[in-house]
Amino acid sequence: MFEPRLALASLSGAADADWARNGADYAGAAFLGGIAIDPESRAAARKLVERDREEFLPEDPLAFVDRELAALEDVPLQPAFNVRSATVDPVADAARICRERDAFLEINAHCRQAELCAVGCGETLLQDADRLADYVRTAADAGATVGVKVRTEVPGVDLPAVARAIDDAGASFVHVDAMDSESVVADVADAADLFVIANNGVRDDASVREYVEYGADAVSVGRPSDNPVVLERVHDAVRRRLAVGTP
Repeated sequence: MFEPRLALASLSGAADADWARNGADYAGAAFLGGIAIDPESRAAARKLVERDREEFLPEDPLAFVDRELAALEDVPLQPAFNVRSATVDPVADAARICRERDAFLEINAHCRQAELCAVGCGETLLQDADRLADYVRTAADAGATVGVKVRTEVPGVDLPAVARAIDDAGASFVHVDAMDSESVVADVADAADLFVIANNGVRDDASVREYVEYGADAVSVGRPSDNPVVLERVHDAVRRRLAVGTP
């Protein structure tokens, strides 16, 4: 889906076009956002800001998505946007923008903040695979290349089953925050025909090797995505272990 197989993972309030441009020498893809795109998720994001969390809260979130993607048209990486929504209709609108900008759409089924979960987005989508599949199907029907950001260690959630559900709905990739359960990446990779991006603790050759051995097709860097020392180290490991044609 992208080369090199290193992605910059979304960071709320920080992962914009300038952030992606700064990491483009090392990464093959950049997931901007996450951004709340419907009234319910935006209300939740405002509550997060009130407790000093950084969030993107532009007046028009879909115009922001379009503007940030347009700013990357001359940058040699695959752009993507991570979106949060408590309702499905805005997902179609975001998907159409991503389609027009040759960007991936990533549905956020990952964030665990109580404010977001209370309105039915973020990791609560993992507990309702049918609703998550509807989001994926809606985006795919709009012509976008769509995937889902998920996390492990959510009580009651069978991630391989979620992977199969989103695969059947038209997803192309799954982005797995492995938390402290790295081996779950292997379970997800075996469960569905999806491009698997592994996230969490990717810092060096050892962490890249571990995820590759579990079947990841790519890795992503989150919090140190603005640190060129870390990015160069991971980039070099990815080139060794995940380049096209590597056995």
